[in-house]
Amino acid sequence: MPAEITMPQLSDTMTEGTIIKWLKKEGDKIKANEIIAEVETDKATMEMESFEAGTLAVILVKEGQKAPVGSPIALIAKSGESVEQVRQNADRAKMSQGKPSPRKPGFVGDRSCVFIGFEIFTGFFG
Repeated sequence: MPAEITMPQLSDTMTEGTIIKWLKKEGDKIKANEIIAEVETDKATMEMESFEAGTLAVILVKEGQKAPVGSPIALIAKSGESVEQVRQNADRAKMSQGKPSPRKPGFVGDRSCVFIGFEIFTGFFG
């Protein structure tokens, strides 16, 4: 299974970051703890490192684009994985993101959630 590179929280107040520059391109080999990108936070531009080794298979967030903290920005094919297969799976995931959810808003699984002030009432409705 490919490893996700997510937007790191590089400061206490950071909620999103902008990819200023990718220092690696798709298809490049990456070592663990290697600097792979420059990210602009709410306070400064900082280097971002990879915590996984492998091949940079897919860049999901391009240079100049913003991403919320914790969201996937790239995928790494780990040892023994096909870079091409990781790319194809990422393309399929992108295509399915635009489809509407089959569930109605306000429903979680088979439960209905009602927000009352700061408390949440959940119950089964049959």
